[in-house]
Amino acid sequence: MKEQSINSNKKLGLGARIGDELRRNFLLYLMAIPVIVYFLLFCYLPMFGLVIAFQDFKLAKGVFESPWADMYGLENFYRFFTSKLFWPVIKNTLLISFYEILFSFPAPIIFALMLNEIKNLKYKKIIQTVTYLPHFISMVVICSMIIRFFDEDGIITSFISLFTGTRKNYMIEPGAFRTIFVGSGIWQGVGWSSIIYISALSAIDQELYEAAVIDGAGKWKQIVHITIPGIASTIVILFIMRMGQVLSVGYEKVILLQNSYTKSVSRVLSSYVYERGLGEGNDISFSSAVGILTSLVNILFLTITNTISKKVTDSGLF
Repeated sequence: MKEQSINSNKKLGLGARIGDELRRNFLLYLMAIPVIVYFLLFCYLPMFGLVIAFQDFKLAKGVFESPWADMYGLENFYRFFTSKLFWPVIKNTLLISFYEILFSFPAPIIFALMLNEIKNLKYKKIIQTVTYLPHFISMVVICSMIIRFFDEDGIITSFISLFTGTRKNYMIEPGAFRTIFVGSGIWQGVGWSSIIYISALSAIDQELYEAAVIDGAGKWKQIVHITIPGIASTIVILFIMRMGQVLSVGYEKVILLQNSYTKSVSRVLSSYVYERGLGEGNDISFSSAVGILTSLVNILFLTITNTISKKVTDSGLF
């Protein structure tokens, strides 16, 4: 009977097959309509605006009447590459992103491994709740707390002064900005980011640990030979996705924390796009060109990392 239905479907035309599919799964497609409309309106339709990067865009004239930029539409890209801020902005972006990959990325993995070893469920839930809370606090509130903590009279400044004997406002220290930015990011996201690793840990077969105990393996060997390999595929996938955001350092936190003293080390690509496009520059074409370059480089990093991962670990994102 199944073979007959398959053969009958093959005989039907494309329109008839689509109609049959819609009748059989009508409710599923009906539920999918809001999602499809959302992506069409807010993800795909705005992609038409990429043409602004190749124009001398004037808000009064709009996309259709604004003239094309010089140099065959590549003038905005040329202006960015020859700008005096090109290398400082790229350097700041790459350094912050590198520190986040080096310290922020492994932090939730380590936290999940430590949390997995806690056997007291009540104590474990308390720790999870406390570490999840910063994720749900508004970025504006988080940055206000950070500024207050590292102020001259802040609680963290007071703690540091116990060892240094001096007090100073670390928020106006250029050398401290990246440390504060990355460190506060770990505090804010370590609990929430660990959820996916905790889920992966719960999927590991417990009989493997029992067999390891019988063989005389201690906790450390169990972690190295069972736990980490058990979540290795999850780590690889998330690392590939993180490499696809190398140049996408969030501008909200940067703008909220930076000041005139730290701007030389805190100006990243995303905040630079905001400054030139919506801030004092009001150069939408230029900021669009920088945004396109950022996306292209992120895609390049994503593809390279995925290719290397598939060759080395046999697992990849695509």
